[in-house]
Amino acid sequence: MLSIDPASLSERDNYKFLIGSIIPRPIAFVTTLSKDGVLNGAPFSYFNIVSSNPPMISLSIQRSSGRQKDTARNMIESKQFVVHIVDEQNVEKINKTAASLPPDQSEIELANLTPVESMKISVPGVKEAKIRMECIVEHSLELAGLDTPGCDLIIGKVVQFHIESDIYENGRINPKELAAVSRLAGNNYAKIGEIFEIERPN
Repeated sequence: MLSIDPASLSERDNYKFLIGSIIPRPIAFVTTLSKDGVLNGAPFSYFNIVSSNPPMISLSIQRSSGRQKDTARNMIESKQFVVHIVDEQNVEKINKTAASLPPDQSEIELANLTPVESMKISVPGVKEAKIRMECIVEHSLELAGLDTPGCDLIIGKVVQFHIESDIYENGRINPKELAAVSRLAGNNYAKIGEIFEIERPN
């Protein structure tokens, strides 16, 4: 077995090691509003649950050469955002939003996604997702890189769930009907695939 000190690797090599090892990763498609009212949308796979009481999620938004991404800046300024689950039906459109656009251009328009009003926050979501979560920023933290901050870690509290009724049965989400996709490395994604059950010990 190889033993590697991450301090001896470049940022790129560490990135490749992490995204190739920690798989599959759920994908959050995040919408935010800029100060000028531009609806921004971008996918992130450094995403997970933090807590169910209260319901909270985490997003780590990587910086490029220390430069904060539009999504992180908008979230921190407005304290609001919407998280959508990426699925087999919307992944092609969502992938288009990963393009680097200037802050005054909307990825939502570029990908022909349909804005839909939120109930408790001012940031719209998109209609094409089977699940979306209206969130408010609870905590934001700059994590240090070698010379400048390397990423923005955002903890958001979910204040409203929206779930397609067809995939919600007896208080549970049907994973096959949701058909969520996950991120691997490079250009690779994964579908849900085979589901198996193992009983947890008491």
